[in-house]
Amino acid sequence: MLNFTIKTPTEVVFGRGIEEKIGERIKEYGAHRVLVHFGGASARFSGLLDRVEHSLFDAGLSFVELGGVSPNPKISLVRKGVALCRREGLDFVLAVGGGSVIDSAKAIAMGAATGRDPWEFASTGTRPDKTLPVATVLTLAASGSETSNSCVLTNEETQEKRGITSETNRPVISFLDPENTFTVSKFQTGCGIVDIMMHTLERYFNPGHPSNRMTDEIAEGLLRTVIDAGRVAMQDSHNYDAMSEIMWAGSLSHNNLTGLGGVKDFSVHQFGHELSGMFDAAHGATLSVMWPQWARYVVDTDPARFAHYGEAVWRLTRKDGESDRDLALRAIDTTEEFFRSIDMPTTFTE
Repeated sequence: MLNFTIKTPTEVVFGRGIEEKIGERIKEYGAHRVLVHFGGASARFSGLLDRVEHSLFDAGLSFVELGGVSPNPKISLVRKGVALCRREGLDFVLAVGGGSVIDSAKAIAMGAATGRDPWEFASTGTRPDKTLPVATVLTLAASGSETSNSCVLTNEETQEKRGITSETNRPVISFLDPENTFTVSKFQTGCGIVDIMMHTLERYFNPGHPSNRMTDEIAEGLLRTVIDAGRVAMQDSHNYDAMSEIMWAGSLSHNNLTGLGGVKDFSVHQFGHELSGMFDAAHGATLSVMWPQWARYVVDTDPARFAHYGEAVWRLTRKDGESDRDLALRAIDTTEEFFRSIDMPTTFTE
């Protein structure tokens, strides 16, 4: 096992009806004037945004709204948010939405605190040294951004999609109510399942992986849970138990827990970001297309690892005389078949 340091300072408040606590809880983290950041009209139509803002009002907090976040969050809206925060003297950012909203909120917070254009961090790999505190109200289990140290932005002018990784990116508190995911479309639920799996698989398959049983057991258990719950959720989006498992797995899959003691690869994410940047494709869909092809390309570097993945995660049984490589290829095929079963694309044409 390689040396590692883990710090996951985000407080997670999980369960039904937790929106009423938001105002009083973020006040404990120093909120006075809040930017409420969200996506489209669904946050309003569902009643979630009204419940959140009522909680802020009851806690005596003032707030300003900024909606309009789209999938693959755009730097142009981030820049508007930074200007709004600085003009209105806002000291806290509250994201109400999925990963795109949270990533946009993180970028606004770092821009408002540092006085720098967030795209400078994304394009140069430099890291912000400070940020405004960020809280999240999650509506889509997928990106894990509610507990992660990363955010991803798209530059519409250059068609680039780039990430910013910094410990300053971690939200101070995140509110996870599985019922807020009930109205998500079947396609986006499928994209979320793929993204959660990929956040763990990109850590699980890494160059020269060390002996690391404890972390592997966590990763394999998370993957099995997401697969089993994902099958249920795709048939019944109002199944609270299934959506709970997926939501919690999403948070754990990208806070580094499933990769401790190893190194990260994230090649598939990089390929996916290029597709999203060029074609504005859904992030999870780019990953379901790229992972099986990537896996077949690299399988010979460590066929035993892929074979073990098939046995531990997909519960495959080795056939008489079956080699590591043959079992590995069967594990990759099984993963691809699962993506198809939840209506995710597996080819560029799709």
